[in-house]
Amino acid sequence: MKLKTQLLIAFFISLLSLLAFSVMALFVRRNTIVSFDNIIISSIQGVEAPWLTGIMRFFTFIGDTIPVIILSLISLFLLYKVLNHRAELILFIAVILGANILFLTLKMVFQRARPDLHRLAEASNYSFPSGHATMAFALYGVLTFILWRHINTSFKRTIHILISLVVILSIGVSRIYLGVHYPSDILAGYFISAFWLMLAIGFFQRYKDRRKKKVSIPTG
Repeated sequence: MKLKTQLLIAFFISLLSLLAFSVMALFVRRNTIVSFDNIIISSIQGVEAPWLTGIMRFFTFIGDTIPVIILSLISLFLLYKVLNHRAELILFIAVILGANILFLTLKMVFQRARPDLHRLAEASNYSFPSGHATMAFALYGVLTFILWRHINTSFKRTIHILISLVVILSIGVSRIYLGVHYPSDILAGYFISAFWLMLAIGFFQRYKDRRKKKVSIPTG
């Protein structure tokens, strides 16, 4: 696939994700998404079981701040010291920091209270958008992209993407199951994170192409 096509796809997905987030935010502001949230919450919490609660707590844990920081630091070390991928290191930092700033800022803007009907876990601060969903999509999304660039078979790439999707979706569902987020919080987190991730990837791809062309130009 040509670079121009890749960039168009990346920026299209980015804009589409921003639009989806904006629509979700409008519904939340107008409080017209209550029925949707309640239906999804009832469906997910309706299958509550002790063994499932344990699994959901595990996925919520790996989406918490400390595990995300630890995984990020390990990734930074591998990118910088082991793999020597400096450009990908900058991409990783930009995605993680940007996603963190986005969801924290948006929480303060919307100040949506968390659901309080059936809590299986405790959570502080505001609800919209979900920090767990935002950071899960950003972290596992950027790692998927970086590793995908260095995997040479379609089968391995597919398996890698599927595993990442399962982790991202499971973290989001766990927040609904445990009663600390509305489904709209989770979707909004995914959308705003996808917006930032695809925008960053687009600029990264453009930078790599320009650098490649610069290196290939004869100097003598």
